[in-house]
Amino acid sequence: MMRLRYSTAVLMACLLIACATRQPGTPVTPGFNLFSQSQDIELGSEAAAQVRRQSDVVQDSRLQAYISNIGTRLASQPGTGNFPYQFTLLNDNSINAFALPGGPVFVNTGLLKATQNEAQLAGVLAHEIAHVALRHGTSQVSKANVVQIPAVLASAAIGQQTLLGQLAQVGINVGVGSLLLSYSREAEREADALGARLMAQAGYNPVEMARFFEILEAQGGRRAPEFLSSHPSPGNRLRLIQQEIRFIPQRQYTADTGQFKQMQQLAAQLPPPNPQRRLQSRAAPRVSPTRPGTPSADFQHVQTSRYELVYPSNWKAFADAESAMLAVAPPEGLLPNQQGLTTLAYGAIVNYYFPRRKGVDLEGATNELVARLSAANPAIRIATRQPGKITVDGCSAIVTHLSSSSPYGGIERDVLVTVERPEGVFYFLFAAPEDGFDSLQPVYEKMLTSIRFRG
Repeated sequence: MMRLRYSTAVLMACLLIACATRQPGTPVTPGFNLFSQSQDIELGSEAAAQVRRQSDVVQDSRLQAYISNIGTRLASQPGTGNFPYQFTLLNDNSINAFALPGGPVFVNTGLLKATQNEAQLAGVLAHEIAHVALRHGTSQVSKANVVQIPAVLASAAIGQQTLLGQLAQVGINVGVGSLLLSYSREAEREADALGARLMAQAGYNPVEMARFFEILEAQGGRRAPEFLSSHPSPGNRLRLIQQEIRFIPQRQYTADTGQFKQMQQLAAQLPPPNPQRRLQSRAAPRVSPTRPGTPSADFQHVQTSRYELVYPSNWKAFADAESAMLAVAPPEGLLPNQQGLTTLAYGAIVNYYFPRRKGVDLEGATNELVARLSAANPAIRIATRQPGKITVDGCSAIVTHLSSSSPYGGIERDVLVTVERPEGVFYFLFAAPEDGFDSLQPVYEKMLTSIRFRG
């Protein structure tokens, strides 16, 4: 079995259920995520290389060392996760800073010039470090692409394209305003809370972070700083951070290095920023996809933390022992659809789905999941729904037959089996071209009847 290092043991119910706003002083921990920490690092490394190619990186070693020293001091505090943080100053007059998954943090010279003291600069860095530690970027992507991400990660795992390239096919790109770098107000509150704690632990007064954000928000209007477009205000930041500080052990704030004004002067003396270099995208030539060969009559076993099943021995299982997600397919079964998005065209995806509202019955949850599938692939249509219910390993289940356009040409037939489980709605989605589906029916049925739930 080929392993994808998915980060969650199960898809947590809080994914699609509105959760209560966090109270000041309570621990801040990463939320729902389909990516592993190592995939965060891989994605961030690829994206950071792209940012450096497209940006005017400051060449002054004194300025880079100054930013790096402050960032490293903050990142060495408890609660920042095991990520390889890197801090880079960009020669860009816009007031902005951003962090990529896995540790790369970028700060514009415009932001350095706009801060009033080193603690405010440290506050922005602490806030960005918190986004990395809490894995907000990949969490946001996961929530918006809950059905599609398993196929994307599986495709990246077999080397069809880099992880960053696969996400680009789903419309997730690096840049200000992209989903990867745009956060919810709840994520902003969490980053403020953890950032304030990191600042205090490093010796900076956390109130300065709130004061700087208030300065930015006061500018407002059409010329509001770029930072605010991807970091929406969660409300009265000063009040929220002051409430958070009440739960932080009191200490003397003495971290200022005394270099702040000198570094601002050096930044002011830099040459004008070069126009941002644009990389020309090269469309990959269209190649007619090759259909997978006949599935093997021999089957092998795969087991996750919550279930097990069998699959043809000449297919591959993309999963992790700690993950609830599983993609089972031949390598040729993962293809771009008509929208250019990576999808499973031949094989099965197995996962859990959590409805938006508590108390939804199996039929309601199935309808919601079908709507999610349709949003990911507008060509999907409901063909039939099997009357009554079947059972899968003794649990009630519904079978829904779907159709869509196949990347191989013609019609694709999809069979969705949704199963009522205590931990959530388990689903098994089997896809294949319509003209070859009947010959695959025994494979689909054997996989389905082999499912055994654990616990």
